Amino acid sequence: MSFLKFDNVTKAFGTGTRREDVLKGINLDVQEGEFLVLLGFSGTGKTTLINLMAGLEMPTEGRVTFKGKDITEPSPERGVIFQNYSLMPWLSVEGNVRLALDTCFPKMPAAEKAEKVAHYIKMVGLSHAATRRPAELSGGMRQRVNVARALAMSPELLLLDEPLSALDALTRANLADEIEHIWEQDKKTCVLITNDVDEAILLADRIIALNPDGTLGQEFKVSIPRPRDRTAMNHDETFKTLRKDVTGYLMDVGMTAKATGIRTLPGIKPNHTVPAAVAEAAASGIEEKYLEFSQLHKIYPTPKGPLTVVEDFNLKLNKGEFISLIGHSGCGKSTVLTMAAGLNSISKGVIKLDGYEVRDADPERAVVFQSPNLFPWLTARENCAIGVDKVYPRASQAERQDVVEYYLERVGLADAMDRSTADMSNGMKQRVGIARAFALSPKLLLLDEPFGMLDSLTRWELQEVLMEVWDRTKVTAICVTHDVDEAILLADRVVMMTNGPQATIGKIVDVDLPRPRTRKALLEHPDYYKYRQDVLDFLEEYEHGAKPKPKATPKAIAAE
Repeated sequence: MSFLKFDNVTKAFGTGTRREDVLKGINLDVQEGEFLVLLGFSGTGKTTLINLMAGLEMPTEGRVTFKGKDITEPSPERGVIFQNYSLMPWLSVEGNVRLALDTCFPKMPAAEKAEKVAHYIKMVGLSHAATRRPAELSGGMRQRVNVARALAMSPELLLLDEPLSALDALTRANLADEIEHIWEQDKKTCVLITNDVDEAILLADRIIALNPDGTLGQEFKVSIPRPRDRTAMNHDETFKTLRKDVTGYLMDVGMTAKATGIRTLPGIKPNHTVPAAVAEAAASGIEEKYLEFSQLHKIYPTPKGPLTVVEDFNLKLNKGEFISLIGHSGCGKSTVLTMAAGLNSISKGVIKLDGYEVRDADPERAVVFQSPNLFPWLTARENCAIGVDKVYPRASQAERQDVVEYYLERVGLADAMDRSTADMSNGMKQRVGIARAFALSPKLLLLDEPFGMLDSLTRWELQEVLMEVWDRTKVTAICVTHDVDEAILLADRVVMMTNGPQATIGKIVDVDLPRPRTRKALLEHPDYYKYRQDVLDFLEEYEHGAKPKPKATPKAIAAE
């Protein structure tokens, strides 16, 4: 008998002409003790599927059964861990976990409850924080409380709805390892929803893709022996093949919204509202050392004295080079970027762009943040046009409009130029932000984790959009990221920063992979995993807040 079964299930919202089928004809068997992972794009019905398992939604057609009985309501035997924490802010860690026991087992003796609370808090590594309240915990610690609370209910089936997606990469990896360890200990049946392929392979016995039309896609068996070490898997041929196959399938079924170019860029010269002498110098075309960071420091005053966040950062970029800046949270990556943008004052040292010192913000340095900061009452076209008039003062209105439309087309928004950005998805909004940055014809493009708020599958698509547009413009660019694959995919060089405070450059890897690049082609390239290992080794060395001595001095590295 199937532990959990979907029998030809369809879930629709609305009726009549307004009916929308989110899930269609789902047939699924989950076996007892299995760890099943469901992978899919945003909007493919992943959360609706989990809600049906939990009894939070009922099927429109078909049956969902648990141990042979129809699921008609929520039950403690099916514990759910959601993306958000849903903790009681006035209760301690102990209090939040005890609340689950009080609800599910009201007659349990107090001493037994206390023992169980302590057991599950220890299991998720929070014994030292048992008396703290949620406001005193990091995001990763709050999610650990959420895991402990769900486990304390002793569910037979554990449902995890993207529980790690709101966490930084390191915390996410550590908590994924803990979830695998807990599963190994208790052998509960687990169903995990995620959009992270590596996370899926690390945890799953079986991976099932969800298609964009709400149907179940291809199934992938994961035969890699447990326990699985994410660093060791980088050398495992089974992992590499499976990773390529899963990624390829998801890209094939989901990435249909490609940028298509039918417009030619008007032959107009940008004027970055700088003095004529600077414009003249730009025309001369410095190629080498186009962007220079020299002895760069950032120091903040604190009650305990000056705090040096970034120290002795030295780097030289040639014109048209693309750099990825990577490191653990708090290593000063964004601080360096905002200083280059002129949005953050330089405490010591200098940044020079095209031979001139960077002082204040300027359209010649365009920034794309995690959130694109659009005006929601304006259309995509109107948001993209902001600043274009100043950058191209000698162009006609028609030429300026051509610039705007050219870049909106390049990022795949040809049919949505006149749509209000308030009505757009996060991925579409970020496309507008990318188009707006390129439309300013900047000398330097600065990207601060531009895809960090998007699910990984949408991120893949926009990475390729970014590369396609960058390949046409060859603008000098720096991208701050915590994603190893993104860093390698985009960059000519990956610059790795040591942990803060006093963070500096620890290592630089030259990425000698052919352009134009696609994620599929990279996963098949024989050198790709060598570069990946170089970056993973560095990040692992600095993983737990350690500050190993850099392999070489910053000056020597910058001169390489």
